[in-house]
Amino acid sequence: MSSTLIITFFSVIIFWLIFLSFLFFRMLTHYNNLVRGISSKTMKAVLDGLLQDLSVSQKDITILKQRCDTIEEDGLLHIQKVGLLRFNPFNDTGGDQSFILSLVNGKNSGIVISGLHSRSGTRWYAKRIAEGKGLEHELSDDENKALRDAKG
Repeated sequence: MSSTLIITFFSVIIFWLIFLSFLFFRMLTHYNNLVRGISSKTMKAVLDGLLQDLSVSQKDITILKQRCDTIEEDGLLHIQKVGLLRFNPFNDTGGDQSFILSLVNGKNSGIVISGLHSRSGTRWYAKRIAEGKGLEHELSDDENKALRDAKG
């Protein structure tokens, strides 16, 4: 064998030993970090404790997911969308003092409040909304517009 081949072979062997020593040192350091502070317990007891903690954490996460789903479902019942339309329904009064206010939840149910201002006074009307449509009374074009504004 030639001397360059022998030098190359030993160089590869030395590099391989350095690489394996580095990996072993990292593994040993990681192991020491894992077992730091464990004196009287065995590794099996530590791993069993970790598995129990994991089980408890998974149960807690399941409970939290259920609570979040409940809160999200309940949140659809709160007023989420508001639409306001000001207008002048009569030619003999000045300004846009009349209005329609729509207040609906995440399921597009709620109320539409109309306030019509005239010279003799202001009249208020309210209509219930279910799934974007009037329940007892048909919605006017302006009320539908305020409802569309609320839906976004």
